[in-house]
Amino acid sequence: MNLANKLTIFRIILVPILVIIPLLGIKQEWFGISVTWLLVDIIFIIASVTDKLDGYIARSKNQVTTFGKFLDPLADKILVLAAMLLLVEDGRLPAWIPIIVLAREFIVSGYRLIAVEKGGIVIAASKWGKLKTVTQMIAIVLAFVDMNAFGKCFRGTLSGGDFILNAIVTFLMIIQTIATIFSGYDYLKGSKKLLK
Repeated sequence: MNLANKLTIFRIILVPILVIIPLLGIKQEWFGISVTWLLVDIIFIIASVTDKLDGYIARSKNQVTTFGKFLDPLADKILVLAAMLLLVEDGRLPAWIPIIVLAREFIVSGYRLIAVEKGGIVIAASKWGKLKTVTQMIAIVLAFVDMNAFGKCFRGTLSGGDFILNAIVTFLMIIQTIATIFSGYDYLKGSKKLLK
């Protein structure tokens, strides 16, 4: 097994750790941020960095494998959805956001499977897909340290740094949701031939 695939497996192993930390009941705070969510955030950042690193290693060292092509996007989906569900459970993210992300991932994964079966057709990632990935990762990283619920900045109860952070998280979550919808639409549009 090559290094790129080991990093992908490491990313998947980090997900249960990410999920277990909030169950430990750590009550301390550091600079007004819950140590629990700070630890979750650090693990999420490490996992996100391994995503970029394994892709770079696989391409630069010619270590692209069928196993990696299958597991890498799966690891990304597991990581992102686990992170979003933690935020939903904590009452900081509405459930409709990860529902849209999950629906898009099922649709795209289904089309990719059909494309491979029908002769290895490659459906390239669109600009919406790239925007979705970037805004999604930044939004989740910031959401873990924003102790306020999604959209609370609009209710007039926050001020100063809390308002700014919540506004940025809310804005990025909305942008990533819009990009998720449009990138899913791009996949549907780009694969009309497969449906026929």
